[in-house]
Amino acid sequence: MTAIVHIVDDDAAFRDSLALMLRLKKFKTAEFSSAEDFLAKVGPDARGCLLADVQMPGMSGLELQAVLAQRGIALPTIIITAYGDVATARAALKGGAVDILEKPLDEEALERIVSMALDRNAESVNRAAHDADVASRIDRLTPREREVLDLVVAGRHNREIAVTLGISPRTVEVFKARMMEKMRVNRIPDLIRLVISLAPAGHST
Repeated sequence: MTAIVHIVDDDAAFRDSLALMLRLKKFKTAEFSSAEDFLAKVGPDARGCLLADVQMPGMSGLELQAVLAQRGIALPTIIITAYGDVATARAALKGGAVDILEKPLDEEALERIVSMALDRNAESVNRAAHDADVASRIDRLTPREREVLDLVVAGRHNREIAVTLGISPRTVEVFKARMMEKMRVNRIPDLIRLVISLAPAGHST
């Protein structure tokens, strides 16, 4: 899915000017006149980043930022304000904003921060895809194969695993071979690296 810079601002002239500025920098844009309009058209699968004005009729940029978090829409957010103050900056950054920009916008700063936000979103998307892939491999394991996986990742040798599970070392080898095949790895270090890459949210030993 294409990464888009979503612009939410009730000032039509500023919104169009900002969109033009970004398109000239080769960014793809989508414009919205209100936070409510944006939320009605953008879902959890949205890719790119968000540029949102703080002060708008209806929902503010900061409120929009909070709603996105509640809905699980992981768009890195850049807050725009014509009235920069410490409280606004603190609230935006505490809410997870990439940065806060003051009007009139500096083109170089805008390009740098938007690029950073898009990179952050791409990393997040790639990470989510990786985690989903690893989790799907683990889900294919039988309960016994999962036990063997946990013990292998914990650094246990075949004989230790055999004693822990009450089975023979040869049976451990059979379960380990099946587990490695389902996890699509050939070496124990690769298996450990793969499982650790999912921790802590996806797996614990």
